[in-house]
Amino acid sequence: MTQQIPQPHPAAPEPGVALSGVRNFRDVGGLPTLDGRRVRPGVLFRSGHLAHATENDAEFLASLGLHTIFDFRNTADHSLEGRDVELPGVLNVNIPLSDPADGREFWKMVRDGELDQLRSALGEGRAAARMANSYRVIVRTRTAEHGRVVRALAEHSVPALMHCAAGKDRAGLSIAVTLLALGVEREAVVADYVLSNAPHNRYLVRRGSDSAAPRSPEVTELLAPLFDARAEYLLAAFEAIAEDWGTVDRYLAEGLGLAPETLDRLRERLLD
Repeated sequence: MTQQIPQPHPAAPEPGVALSGVRNFRDVGGLPTLDGRRVRPGVLFRSGHLAHATENDAEFLASLGLHTIFDFRNTADHSLEGRDVELPGVLNVNIPLSDPADGREFWKMVRDGELDQLRSALGEGRAAARMANSYRVIVRTRTAEHGRVVRALAEHSVPALMHCAAGKDRAGLSIAVTLLALGVEREAVVADYVLSNAPHNRYLVRRGSDSAAPRSPEVTELLAPLFDARAEYLLAAFEAIAEDWGTVDRYLAEGLGLAPETLDRLRERLLD
């Protein structure tokens, strides 16, 4: 049975502001909590990487009054895309998280592989299964990193922007964990996550010009699960939390090591 997921209406950049070098930017303000409050606009943003931000993009980002940018990319990402642009007075914190498509060889295959290679690695549901499993692994094994981020937000690091390469997987999970800590309704967390599927948000994968059929419909179909924000991926992470900790409260307390007073401070800072 297909579950209908309500769509939230998070704040958008001011009219006329176009981020031409940054994908998947949005403010998660406005999302509802279980106790009737909402995430405060202007305190928590998410996006893809900032390495290709234009001068106008940087000017807009600087206008947000950011305290901290959390970059969840790894050294391979930095080598491929570059480091973030520097914003005056903003703290850049790099906390590498596992990439669902981790490994130079895997990405080389994605970008340059022949059709038979792609079919073997990604076909018949293997790409989607890889993504869902990686979400389970990240939420189970990166508890120290997620705990560090939430504690930073509770103490001093807002307004904050979280990003990875596409702003979908590693940043998507980190945003989701933060929203769970705030008590945001799970359906709203998923609804925000799938907004990364909007055409103007999606990561632009580039296939090598000499690879076989770089833009063929079959190649596009094989690669799609890697670049989709499918609700099933995030739900797999939620299932892992339930399997390992039983409840979100236990996950936050035992998995992330968050004290009740830390969660109280987080909610005071980020909720209306």
